[in-house]
Amino acid sequence: MKLHKESKGTITVASVLFAIIAAASIYFLEMWSLLIIVPLLVIYSLVFWFFRVPNRDILDHVENVIAPVDGKVVMIKEVEEDEFIKGKAIQVSIFMSPLNVHICRYPVSGDVIYKKYHPGKYLVAWHEKSSTENERTTVAVQSLTNHKVVFRQIAGYVARRIVFYCNEGDTAKAGHEFGFIKFGSRMDVFLPLDTEIICKIGDITKGGIDVIAKMRD
Repeated sequence: MKLHKESKGTITVASVLFAIIAAASIYFLEMWSLLIIVPLLVIYSLVFWFFRVPNRDILDHVENVIAPVDGKVVMIKEVEEDEFIKGKAIQVSIFMSPLNVHICRYPVSGDVIYKKYHPGKYLVAWHEKSSTENERTTVAVQSLTNHKVVFRQIAGYVARRIVFYCNEGDTAKAGHEFGFIKFGSRMDVFLPLDTEIICKIGDITKGGIDVIAKMRD
């Protein structure tokens, strides 16, 4: 199983803690140490599972808006996007549990025209105000269909490390990685009002694969 580059520090710390706790359990508890080691081994395995990088065939897209993350669609609504669009947009929000792949991908192809990191709170990721009050990053792409698409990584109650690798002027390719969030979190995508929304609330998305909307030239 291939692991994401963001896993190095976390897995190193987890490995050291596992070794220390397991050794102490065996020394002090002897045969009863399994009561500690077995559940600890399950948690240790989940850390590796969280940082997995699945093999996915990413296609080229022009009009399609691609799911930027693995997760569950929890919101589709018309909102005011005040940071970049400064007007009405359709917000599609996808919640990621700690068991989902947390690679963040471009939802559309085009040119990166804006990026900004915002420090903030750590409300639970499904809270509506988390989009504007939590620690987050905002990225905007001028799409190949000549639309401005904004998307936002949002840290949740557990997730407290957001990483994004893109810079203004970069070429965005739908489905390809631009960042990572450690543990449970949310991703918001803000689309033009005339966008054809294909997904619905409750849908389970596969990042880089599933089409969630279409935009026309």
